[in-house]
Amino acid sequence: MIQLMIVFIVAIALLVLLTVQYRWPPFIVLCLAAVVVGIGMQMPIETMIVTIKTGLGNTVQSIGLLIVLGTILGGLLEHSQATTVMANVILKWVGERRAPLAMSLTGFLVGLPIFCDSGYIVLSGINQSLARKTGMPMLVLAVCLSTGLLAVHALVPPHPGITAAAVALKVDLGNLLWMGILVAIPTMFVAYFWGRYAAKKWNDVALKQQVPDTLSTEMKQSYPSAFMAFLPIIVPILLIAGRSILLTYGKNIQLPTFIIWLGPPEVALFVGILLALYSALQNNKGNISVILQTAVEKAAGIILITAAGGAFGAILAAANIHQYATILPMQQLGIFFPFLIAVLLKTAQGSTTVAVITAASIVLPFLNVLGLSIGNGPAFAVLAMGAGSLIVSHPNDSYFWVVTKFSSLEMKPMLRVYTVATLWMGLTAMVIIFLLSLMQ
Repeated sequence: MIQLMIVFIVAIALLVLLTVQYRWPPFIVLCLAAVVVGIGMQMPIETMIVTIKTGLGNTVQSIGLLIVLGTILGGLLEHSQATTVMANVILKWVGERRAPLAMSLTGFLVGLPIFCDSGYIVLSGINQSLARKTGMPMLVLAVCLSTGLLAVHALVPPHPGITAAAVALKVDLGNLLWMGILVAIPTMFVAYFWGRYAAKKWNDVALKQQVPDTLSTEMKQSYPSAFMAFLPIIVPILLIAGRSILLTYGKNIQLPTFIIWLGPPEVALFVGILLALYSALQNNKGNISVILQTAVEKAAGIILITAAGGAFGAILAAANIHQYATILPMQQLGIFFPFLIAVLLKTAQGSTTVAVITAASIVLPFLNVLGLSIGNGPAFAVLAMGAGSLIVSHPNDSYFWVVTKFSSLEMKPMLRVYTVATLWMGLTAMVIIFLLSLMQ
């Protein structure tokens, strides 16, 4: 265990040093960190290569098409000025001074039915328009949106990690739904307040740099209606939400069956692309091929980085880090045991979903010992794993790179603000869960 911890700490330190201090490409650094862990754990070279390739491939398979489609949708919305229209509508509702709060609430509501990755990709264009219009630092808007999405992704079903854990521990999903929302609301607000505070505290060039307005004068002369501006985002969200509802509660809710076919995130995003393409052709004829080409090139870089994060996570998973979890004094830890297991797994391999699912398999045999086998004990254990899976999002988390790259942010301010925000989120959620467990 000591050897594994030393190797892990060295790999993380090397990763942060090379990316922040020396500005090495994240793809190279993540692959290098994976090799360092493999060598440190005396992994056979053939096994290490296969594990890295498998991690790369699995990540591309799971998120690659989603990133491409989301990037194309964002490019088309920007090209047609739809994001500018949406920014104007949102600001009219909440006021310019409350733009960060608007993004936190938007992320929270949108994140209820869809994954945080796809939600951020779809909404990143609005973030950029708000940054240009209000003069708010892009970092604070990115942190507010991303943490709003992440709070419900980690704590509220039907998201896959929390749902799988609930099924494993035989927790009622309806009961877990309202409990998860109850915990996720203050968790989201803590990240919002931290984002606002940190943006003022680190008032440097990197933090204040705004996304440049690269749209041409000709594009700005033609705007879609508010209806057509929101439609390419609303329709995919409704399709994805509808499919989640049908798959979870299909026997009790009557919805059109075509939603099952159009509801997968990739299909729903493609429908959004068709709607955005129609709006772009109506308002800004020409240059569509350039927008599509630029979007695909941008997506390629993001996919490489997220795939390298997957390779790093695969190497850490191959080291069987979870086998050391049972060494901890479980009886004394109680509700904090599932929390700490999820923290360990999330920090090590990056995926919120994998951390919760793996933690559930470890915790299940020990529910009696932990005193969590009766009443709402299993539900609190599941929520504690969700809270632990928030700590912390750093460069081995694919979502970290989605937020970073889609917001055109640097590594250093992201680590200062976003990564610390996920720490506060996890701690806040765990405190609330602990207090609720005392009341049962």
